Amino acid sequence: MQITAQSRNILGKNTKKLRRNQQIPAVIYSSDLTSTPVLIEKKEFVKIYSVAGETDLIDLVIDGKSERVLIKDVQNHPVSSQPIHVGFFKVNLKEKIKADVPIEVTGEKENPLLKTGEGLLLILLNEIEVEALPADLPHSFIVNVSNLIEVEQGVAVNQLDYDREKIEILNTKPDELVVKMSHAKMAEEEAEEVVDETAAVESVEATKELSEEEKATREAEKKTQ
Repeated sequence: MQITAQSRNILGKNTKKLRRNQQIPAVIYSSDLTSTPVLIEKKEFVKIYSVAGETDLIDLVIDGKSERVLIKDVQNHPVSSQPIHVGFFKVNLKEKIKADVPIEVTGEKENPLLKTGEGLLLILLNEIEVEALPADLPHSFIVNVSNLIEVEQGVAVNQLDYDREKIEILNTKPDELVVKMSHAKMAEEEAEEVVDETAAVESVEATKELSEEEKATREAEKKTQ
């Protein structure tokens, strides 16, 4: 997979006009903290990102030179959810890196408890941090839930299918559940108790001080300073 980029000398608030032209300001950075501002086409990026995510290596071609990178730090518009800034991490293929690998759930349509509405699937982990060589990073951890036929049954981290010789799971216990089948009514009651009204109010007030788009752009452009 490949994305073509071009050098960028427009920074800060001036990048708004680039977005109006269906372009996305981006930055290439590496472990030594050096960074290069670039510009990419929105349509091309969205297509590649939908396939590669943040764990598949892609070739970023700039000025005829190709760099192996991972897509990182994608920042989206708070209203349209369209990407407004992207970070590309330039990797060393011989050095292990840490990455958050997403959980991909399958088999929901075949699960008897979900089909009858008796059960409700709780996804307890959305991603898992791992360490591996860039080329060995899994695209996702696939969890098949079609065989969870009893309430309270689940799938733990140590039941995931991955190459244990090449991939090390970090900060997650082997017996920690990734997904769990719960009784539908019980899960709904638990969800209501978790709602934090104070946090919700604080979040609304925070947006009044600075729009999410401005905040995202400022944070991203710090890497280019």
